[in-house]
Amino acid sequence: MARLFGTDGVRGLANRDITVESALKLAQAAAIVLGEEARSRGQKPIAVIGRDPRISGEFLAAAISAGLASSGVDVFDAGVIPTPATAFLTADLDADFGVMISASHNPAPDNGIKFFSRGGHKLPDDIEDQIEAALKTKPLSPVGTEIGHVQRFADAEDRYLVHLLGTLPNSLQGIKVVVDCANGAASGVSPDAFRNAGATVFVIGNEPDGHNINLGCGSTHLSALQAAVLDHKADIGIAHDGDADRSLAVDHTGAIVDGDQIMAILALAAKERGDLARDTLVATVMSNLGLRLAMKQAGISMIETKVGDRYVLEQIREGGYTLGGEQSGHLIFSRFATTGDGILTGLQLAAQLASTGKSLKELASAMKVYPQVLINVPGVDKLGVETNQELHKVVIESQNDLGENGRVLLRASGTEPLVRVMVEAMDSGTAQSWAERIARVVERELKLSK
Repeated sequence: MARLFGTDGVRGLANRDITVESALKLAQAAAIVLGEEARSRGQKPIAVIGRDPRISGEFLAAAISAGLASSGVDVFDAGVIPTPATAFLTADLDADFGVMISASHNPAPDNGIKFFSRGGHKLPDDIEDQIEAALKTKPLSPVGTEIGHVQRFADAEDRYLVHLLGTLPNSLQGIKVVVDCANGAASGVSPDAFRNAGATVFVIGNEPDGHNINLGCGSTHLSALQAAVLDHKADIGIAHDGDADRSLAVDHTGAIVDGDQIMAILALAAKERGDLARDTLVATVMSNLGLRLAMKQAGISMIETKVGDRYVLEQIREGGYTLGGEQSGHLIFSRFATTGDGILTGLQLAAQLASTGKSLKELASAMKVYPQVLINVPGVDKLGVETNQELHKVVIESQNDLGENGRVLLRASGTEPLVRVMVEAMDSGTAQSWAERIARVVERELKLSK
């Protein structure tokens, strides 16, 4: 039987995979597991609920509130708010747990439910497994005064906004920024954050109607932001995804600045200020080779994790590091946040422009982006990646040819019979050539018999 929780909560097609009934039952199960500590102290558990603006979030929030309140949990409904805001508010309110209803960068018909533990941290696998097991048990059924109360978290956005502004090392006075809110959860708070920080702000993708989240806008569709930056002659463009837990950027020429480049800029700045714990950056194995080389040249160590912001978070918490992230724009600043925060990332990046007087293009030049070719090879025995000798030989040959100016990475999919071949090199032709050659060996050697 497949595990209910994926890499980032429970996701699926709203009203088919994720229904009123399943959301209510999941909330009741979460109340059993995540509310246990409060009940052991003789107190009612407290939960914070947030959601992005997709239309299905309305009925799912109602179902989850009902499931929690009927299980004796007091619910603070923060309404439409970014995922990192829900995590922050869970900690700020000293709630027992938080619930975010969002499918992030996915299209509007999808939705998802994820939980945060006390302090605003993502749940480890074993706690998710406990919640899944609790689905098979009888829900809590308190009566009278023990039933939970549902109330509007009236100052949720203001609390989060004050928190964001408190992280800034300097004003954004003199910076012109275009913010693309992806018609998502950032539509209210992100423009206000940049304005209150002193920037001149132009906004696109800030008219959510329940159906247009991520539609032709945001971090997965950057062309609208590129055009707006050029049109307004802005210094920087910031693009969020639907739940605003990540962001990508555009410089004044319209060129895209990805998560690796943003990490490079902010890691170098943090090291210079003495704020980069043990002069170490945490990133995933998919980060560009250019990031590794730039960090090495700057005397910054780099720890690599598996792909997924949860693994970056785990390493940051385990090692006590202060900065990490992914190429996709999930950046974690552990001094200020317990999860990726796209608005926080955008503010910190803009602050660097303001404090240095340099353009984003100039700051991003600290890292050379190496050509990166990715080929997916389906229908293969992914276990053979570790054991096949012919594949091992061609990988060694390619790595010897590329030397320090290139890299080969083979990744087996966690959910399907597929192997991902990634090659980086000094030029795109070399990267493409080696990626295609290795992919052919994977297909020949690991092909599944029908």
